[in-house]
Amino acid sequence: MASPLSAMRGQASFLIRRGPARSPSPLPSSAAVSHPRGLFAAAMAEPEPGPGPVSAEAVLRELALFELGCQGQDVPARLVELCLTHGLGPVALANELLAFVTSKDLGTQLSADVLDAFEHEVLAKRSSRVPRKRDNRYSGLHDIHSLQELLDEEEEDELLDAYTTPSKGSQKRSNSTPETPRPKRTLSSRSPYALFSPNSFSPSVTPSQKYTSRSSRGEVVASFGSVQGPSWSGRGGAGCTPKLFGPPEENLTKSYKFMFQKALDVREVLSWRIEELGDALKSHHHLEEFTSVLLPAQEPVTVLGQIGCDSNGKLNAKSVVLEGDREHSSGGQIPLDLSELKEYSLFPGQIVALEGTNSTGRMMVVSKLYEGVPLPFHTPTEPAPEQRMVLVACGPYTTSDSIAFDPLADLIEVIVRDRPDVCVLFGPFLDAKHEQVENCQLLGSFAEVFKLCLKMIIEGTRSTGSQLVFVPSLRDVHHDYVYPQPPFLLPELPKDDRPVTNPSDSAFLPHRSQKTLNSQENPTHPSKNLAERVHFVSEPCTLDVDGVVLGLTSTDLIFHMGAEEISSSSGISDRFTRILKHVLTQRSYYPLYPPSEELNVDYESFYSYASLPVTPDVLVTPSELRYFVKDVLGCVCINPGRLTKGQVGGTYGRLYLQREDAQGERKSPCVAAQVVKI
Repeated sequence: MASPLSAMRGQASFLIRRGPARSPSPLPSSAAVSHPRGLFAAAMAEPEPGPGPVSAEAVLRELALFELGCQGQDVPARLVELCLTHGLGPVALANELLAFVTSKDLGTQLSADVLDAFEHEVLAKRSSRVPRKRDNRYSGLHDIHSLQELLDEEEEDELLDAYTTPSKGSQKRSNSTPETPRPKRTLSSRSPYALFSPNSFSPSVTPSQKYTSRSSRGEVVASFGSVQGPSWSGRGGAGCTPKLFGPPEENLTKSYKFMFQKALDVREVLSWRIEELGDALKSHHHLEEFTSVLLPAQEPVTVLGQIGCDSNGKLNAKSVVLEGDREHSSGGQIPLDLSELKEYSLFPGQIVALEGTNSTGRMMVVSKLYEGVPLPFHTPTEPAPEQRMVLVACGPYTTSDSIAFDPLADLIEVIVRDRPDVCVLFGPFLDAKHEQVENCQLLGSFAEVFKLCLKMIIEGTRSTGSQLVFVPSLRDVHHDYVYPQPPFLLPELPKDDRPVTNPSDSAFLPHRSQKTLNSQENPTHPSKNLAERVHFVSEPCTLDVDGVVLGLTSTDLIFHMGAEEISSSSGISDRFTRILKHVLTQRSYYPLYPPSEELNVDYESFYSYASLPVTPDVLVTPSELRYFVKDVLGCVCINPGRLTKGQVGGTYGRLYLQREDAQGERKSPCVAAQVVKI
């Protein structure tokens, strides 16, 4: 016959799975669960439901379900005290007690000593691990009527902070100042359609002191070509309409299902890339048939494959292996001896053709390395338009010690002043690495903050008429955390800025915003009452601006590839140029394999949407590394840097594009480019 304790354990496991007599907790918002980091934030930020009124009868009733009794008259009162002290309901307390007495084999009768040990070993650790009061303040969404209650609690916490050692989290909440008095927050600031106001979602909006005291504003730190005239200015997007390059089926225009990819599917995509680039190498270098990497050969042979590393560490000259192609080598691997190569530049995932000897079948001594071949440039048939100005900037758009978005406001002032034809804005707009985001200290959802940020940009630049192109980033905390990354979707924008689809014209971007021009804006052309101005594109993306092809990617491929690349050169070699040359010759926005640990790659979509359709005229690759503007194989490559660098200001880029009619030798349509301090 089973003992009462074993029977209690079986009943307990059933009841815990069943979840008796508890009210359903509210589900996280759709913005939180649409993203892995958002789901984590929702779980961390969702406040535990309040215990409500607790009575001894309710606690004893829950304990009786598990056949737990009380030994002593003061035990029921002690149970109620534990509920109130640690914010537990009767159901939660009963579950915790059951787990405790079962693990300790303490029997079914609860004494005062058992409760003391339970509080010391379980509840005390639970309270220190989950600070319930702080989570309630900074998590989830709050309505207008709860804001004043939160502000009152803030004053009580300030008194407590005066008697305790400041923690890392408490330092992020600045005290109220005359510039940002908390009680004066207006109720209208909670509307997602109001003008952008950081006070509406952040407990601390004190501007960054280092950013506001910066020097060298507007200083040009890198340049390319020559600029005619004393200043940069555009035409405000008049007659300019960016569009995706290529047919619609070759562009990522909507979200897709990811995860659950099989290793065989990944291998299939890699094999297709090896075959495609192998055909290009054979045709360009006039190579004969490739041979197997596993067959011994005394004479020099030519093999095709992908560079890899023989271990999980960083690639070096002694750990390079070649993974042969499927057709000739059946995917076999062979170590490479690079001692006879005077110059080389290799990285994991690079597809190469090698010439060398393989006398034993166990090691190939490489004597020649055949480099990749870039794709041809696009040759438009339309007549060349007038000169266009393009502004490019990359987030974060606020400093790491503030959520006030002052750098973004300064960038909008630059756009209003210079009136560029096209503004390409890269994410992150709400950075997943920001301290207030990591600690769930925002008073609104991630999606709500992003919409307010977008509202600031659209409203602030409406008078200029500039075309706005938004490129997402894997650091955008509210968006899909997958590469390639689909465009932003914003169904709750106001009608004037709501993305729409125009099925009658597939050449234009799938997501764009429209605004109605009043009679004062366009009195002589009543038919042009809609102006498409806001465009949402994928990451990465190939854009066509009046016949000039722009390659756009917010992923820091310069940093990722620079950490893995190895090289040997007899002369002076520029690492940035080598990496950019690899991107163009490998014909991919991200040729590194295996990818960085920060990147979640869906290889089925990668093959379709992350390949270069042509060699772009301009390649924009924002990076944490130093800004630059370079001409690489006829493609102008620019790293505009990030708008903020920690607590200080960063840089942005601007370009002049002037395409000439196709006559004779090709000339780069990028006539000038600069990187400027914000």
